[in-house]
Amino acid sequence: MRLSCATIFPMAKKTNTDTGANLGFEAKLWAAADALRNNMDAAEYKHVVLGLIFLKYISDAFEAKHAELEAQQVQGADPEDPDEYRAASIFWVPKEARWAHLKASAPQPTIGTLVDDAMAAIERDNPSLKGVLPKDFGRAGLDKQRLGQVINLVSDIALGSAADRAKDTLGRVYEYFLARFASAEGKSGGQFYTPSRVVRVLVEMLAPYKGRVYDPCCGSGGMFVSSEKFIEAHSGKLGDISIYGQESNYTTWRLAKMNLAIRGIDAQIGHGNTFHGDAHPDLKADYVLANPPFNDSDWRGELLKDDKRWAYGVPPPGNANYAWVQHFIHHLAPTGLAGFVLANGSMSSNQSGEGEIRKAIIEADLVDCMVALPGQLFYSTQIPVCLWFLARNKRNGRFRDRRGETLFIDARKLGSMVDRTHRELTDDDLARIADTYHAWRGDMDAGEYAEVPGLCKAATLEDIRKRGHVLTPGRYVGAEAAQDDGEPFEEKMNRLAGTLREQQVEAAKLDAAIIANLKGLGYGE
Repeated sequence: MRLSCATIFPMAKKTNTDTGANLGFEAKLWAAADALRNNMDAAEYKHVVLGLIFLKYISDAFEAKHAELEAQQVQGADPEDPDEYRAASIFWVPKEARWAHLKASAPQPTIGTLVDDAMAAIERDNPSLKGVLPKDFGRAGLDKQRLGQVINLVSDIALGSAADRAKDTLGRVYEYFLARFASAEGKSGGQFYTPSRVVRVLVEMLAPYKGRVYDPCCGSGGMFVSSEKFIEAHSGKLGDISIYGQESNYTTWRLAKMNLAIRGIDAQIGHGNTFHGDAHPDLKADYVLANPPFNDSDWRGELLKDDKRWAYGVPPPGNANYAWVQHFIHHLAPTGLAGFVLANGSMSSNQSGEGEIRKAIIEADLVDCMVALPGQLFYSTQIPVCLWFLARNKRNGRFRDRRGETLFIDARKLGSMVDRTHRELTDDDLARIADTYHAWRGDMDAGEYAEVPGLCKAATLEDIRKRGHVLTPGRYVGAEAAQDDGEPFEEKMNRLAGTLREQQVEAAKLDAAIIANLKGLGYGE
């Protein structure tokens, strides 16, 4: 008897089909904020709203600590000592930047300048935020009345109390708003946001419990946030991972710094071009998680022909896909694992030497798993994408010896449409993909692996050679087994033949009626 992956592999205890569309107050808050946007471009408006949400959070967290210190003054606590807050990993907020002051001034025409001054004061007193916060609220093009209304809207969220921090309230608001702004901006939104469900697939499959986590094109930091969430969900310690990243777009780098700061995540995020100015040249990461730009033709690869990272071949200057792949490999520790998103063409392209680079990577036995995802998962593109998983050493002792093997998973039929143009993977979809991989590679308590036609297949290096070193899962997993409906073949054929004859008779009647109508209109013979 052939079992399904769902039968063999234990699902998460909470089985549901929740998606990012099933939210509560975040959606209401977005609707209100979007109404205030008026004619402002989404790319511009996101910095207004996200900047204010960040300011509200650090002010609320500060006020909660301030009240605690006031109650401890008898024991010698000083509520106006910045070191008291820094010792508790809370940002010091000077008086002119506290939310109560800004809220009271919201109706004033000078509110934009006051917010700018608040942001500047916070950066001045908190070096880790220097150059991160938006400071253009006072510009002439920003409607100050609407700005005051957004401040009043944000004022209604309790973001900084201990209970709300435990619920990750601000993180939920920030992430939801990032997603909605990405959707509103369309293609350009993909520059700073990777859909959370795609991120979760990568994180759930790699399971980064401990070590160095690296994303050289980190956008707004979603991979890091999801890694921290994974550790918390599995009762790990947040301090067990150290985070390194880089982002070339300055405004996106600022979003990432704020996104991580509000969650208390300590990270070394460099700003600059990863290929031409690697911020972490000596880093050897235990985990690489990334969603690089798809098919980037403007990466100036002709300037890097002799780069030491191109151990498997010089990537073509017209497409950076295999430059990214080799950059990831270069930064892997001896037992490191990488998981990243690429366009489907990367699995089969033979243009400009890409096929030879892929062949060299396969022959080095680095490809651990390939996953084909359904289309319409991204805001920036409707094309389907794939996930690559690389292992520097397939016999590293943590899992079974997988040398000479690669797992292929075809997940193109998974997911549900959440609106007319976007699809999301459900919790059950995520569990099915991750559990399949974990069972195959031999994770503890992952269950027994069994192949399912149309879904998963383990191939040998020789199998991949026979297919010309093409890594498309559909080439390996075969067709999904047809379900037996229990109807005997002879009976089914007689029934279908009878149905066909009935339909042919009906079609003849319709043809005769159409001809008669044409004759009546003077177009018949």
